Amino acid sequence: MQIAMPPLTHPVRQLGSRRFDFDRQAAVMAIVNRTPDSFFDQGATFALESAVGAALAAAAGGADWVDVGGVKFAPGPEVEASVELDRVLPVVEAVAAASDVVISVDTFRAEVAAACIAAGAHVVNDTTGLRDPEMASAVAASGASLIITHSLAEPRQPYPSPRYDDIATEVRAALEERVQRAVDAGIPEQRLFIDPGHDLNKNTVQSLELTRRMDEITRIGIPTLAAVSNKDFIGETLGVAKSERREGSIVAATVCVMLGARVVRMHDVPAAVASMRMLEGILGFREPVQAEHNV
Repeated sequence: MQIAMPPLTHPVRQLGSRRFDFDRQAAVMAIVNRTPDSFFDQGATFALESAVGAALAAAAGGADWVDVGGVKFAPGPEVEASVELDRVLPVVEAVAAASDVVISVDTFRAEVAAACIAAGAHVVNDTTGLRDPEMASAVAASGASLIITHSLAEPRQPYPSPRYDDIATEVRAALEERVQRAVDAGIPEQRLFIDPGHDLNKNTVQSLELTRRMDEITRIGIPTLAAVSNKDFIGETLGVAKSERREGSIVAATVCVMLGARVVRMHDVPAAVASMRMLEGILGFREPVQAEHNV
């Protein structure tokens, strides 16, 4: 018996030269942050060579997708668009020239998105959910896809003590509204992904509830991204530092996929790839590499 997950309206996607059938696979998105103050690695891939090397190593390690960011989501001083472009554009160009891995750019600015798409990015990962009024039209004018993420704050602004009466219902409604806005701007639904935004203007209890109710989000029918890797809701649940959150991250990602997510955004690529391939086998999406035991 195959475990049933919420169905997708458009499961087959072409991203660059790679074809995905999200009815039968869970894609692994690697994370490359070219920022000096990134949430997890604190600038380990800020140097251009380090960022490009990390992206290509992730692709070689089995990642389906590499997400390149130049400004972190958390509140902080404004980073000018020109600075953000100087950080992400050379990475996108270098990775596109060297690999067929799917490339997304993590940005909330339409001008940065447009430049990176022109340089070879296949997807825009907008963690602010179309706060820039020009973002949807910029993506619509290209052949790129868009990830619409749920969050509440204006870019780089604090949002203390977020409150929800019913978090899954409210996140779903907000995502559906933004999806409609994107479609109205000319982006076909088959070029959209959604992300409920774990920890983005949500506390640990809220992120845990959102995780166990993930199927209420995935029932929207658009491939859902679970960006759970090493986040604070994992650290606070387990009482561990960032460097000790791998196992918790894998469990959270696995639960999200079991409830219908189709892409997981992860720091530890080898562990994530092995976990997702094993999960695909359990779900009946793929055959074993070899099946000789007790034959």
